[in-house]
Amino acid sequence: MTPLFGKKTEPDWFLPEDVRKQLKETFADLKNPVALELFAKAGVNDEFSDYTAKFATDLSRLTDKITFARHELSSDRAKELGVTASPTLCVNPDKCHVRFLGAPLGEEGKSFITAIFLASLATSGLSETSLSILEPLEEERLVQVFVSPTCPYCPGQVMHAVKCALARPKLVRAECVEMSENPELAERYNVGSVPHTVINEGAHTGLGLMPEERFVAEMVHLASAEELKKEGALPDFLDGKTGAGYGSIEPGEVDLVIVGAGPAGLTAGIYAVRAGLKAVILEKSIVGGQVALTPVVENYPGFASVPGKQLMDIMSEHARQYIPVHEGEEVEGIERGESLTVTTSRGVYTAKTVILTTGAAYRQLGAPGEDVYFGRGVNYCASCDGYLYKGKKVAVIGGGNTALTDALHLKHLGVEVTIIHRRDEFRAQVPLRESVEREGIPIIWNTVVEEIMGDGKRATGLRLRNVRDDATSELAVDGAFVAIGQVAATELAKSLGTDLNESGFVAVDSAMRTSVPGVYAAGDLVGGLQQIVTAIGEGSVAAMSAFEDISHPRWKKAPTPANGSNTENA
Repeated sequence: MTPLFGKKTEPDWFLPEDVRKQLKETFADLKNPVALELFAKAGVNDEFSDYTAKFATDLSRLTDKITFARHELSSDRAKELGVTASPTLCVNPDKCHVRFLGAPLGEEGKSFITAIFLASLATSGLSETSLSILEPLEEERLVQVFVSPTCPYCPGQVMHAVKCALARPKLVRAECVEMSENPELAERYNVGSVPHTVINEGAHTGLGLMPEERFVAEMVHLASAEELKKEGALPDFLDGKTGAGYGSIEPGEVDLVIVGAGPAGLTAGIYAVRAGLKAVILEKSIVGGQVALTPVVENYPGFASVPGKQLMDIMSEHARQYIPVHEGEEVEGIERGESLTVTTSRGVYTAKTVILTTGAAYRQLGAPGEDVYFGRGVNYCASCDGYLYKGKKVAVIGGGNTALTDALHLKHLGVEVTIIHRRDEFRAQVPLRESVEREGIPIIWNTVVEEIMGDGKRATGLRLRNVRDDATSELAVDGAFVAIGQVAATELAKSLGTDLNESGFVAVDSAMRTSVPGVYAAGDLVGGLQQIVTAIGEGSVAAMSAFEDISHPRWKKAPTPANGSNTENA
């Protein structure tokens, strides 16, 4: 969905014209009426209540399938429904418990629109597998997913809850809680990173975006997948086993499986299908990879400045015109044989070739307290969690492009930022250095973090050490954002036996071929410049190499001629 803010709109409308056009096309497929009811209290989040009212009013004007009504929080209707937060926007409140506590005008606009769509079609949207996991549920569940407007992971987790509420309306209640508009609720559950999921008021909690089936299993059993596995109660499909129970995901043969939906993977998909290959992209999390978490991209040709998430939405929309992109489907293993067997959380694919674009994960400090306070003051994604620290004090640890970009993003959100860097100069690009200097962001040079301190509930400060004189000091902060680089996600590559280079990245030749026949790699996984443009180039090369090798497998020997010589296929 196009962002709602920063765009010109007609005086009589809240939504911009391009958004209205997009939504009107979407709403043309609505079938049953959907009632939206807003509850608000004067003097509490007034601005957000007004935004929500204007948003919902516009939706009701775009189609006769949507109705909208606004009520006071003190009204009999609010008491009837048990609504206590302002603003609260309910979707079909007489039929189900799907609520947005706070204005759904950031990333959550997507989950709100999707909720309307599913409610109108009278379907949950859950896979057959998820429905089978949900079927034994007999007790009530209240699922509250805490979100921030800038978190790209949050809509996916919210939709898991919404789908469960639509599937079992008498037992499951789903609430999307905008944490900055509901600070007391966020504080009660110690929310320090989003998406943060609370089930039955703390009977079970979860941090981050989960695959749909895992979410449903944990909600039903009120236990983590790891706990269920220890108890032998983990459903087979979540334990990496194959067999029945994969719902609509059927085992099948394809020419190419692309693992990862960042710039490299999406580009590889476009080129592969255009070359005539039957291919699929599998992504365990969200489309876009690290770029989707980048607040602003300023070095991508054609865009002087563009939010990373918006750029990846454009790429994703383009790729989906050619190739299926399966979000939330994690590859659990790949086995070599006559073909490549790819086992995922939902099914099994038999592929002639595989392109790995699994990217890289955040590098951790390794300091005491880092794991203890992860999600409770220790963060790695400024786009996701920066909004939680408005008006507070944080440290950004690192000196590269990501660290300085995060610091600038946080500063613009109204966060008091200090940068901590172990050297006496930044590695980041000059424009970023100049921006940090212009913004007057304090910097602590030649310093490392020795420990992340806290009170048992949240991080409260950092113990620092100067690398030149070993002098120690303490810095009181409300949070720390770690941005010290990335570690290549090589688990699948190593399981296949591919060679790694001396830096720990997957070794490839100029055609992006790995040391294993039929397996290719591209993007951050192979190291190098690690930029969007290089990932795109590598993805296209990998796809064309796969196409060439499927046509003429380099690793297969040609029949021995009568004269006894032996040659390889070109």
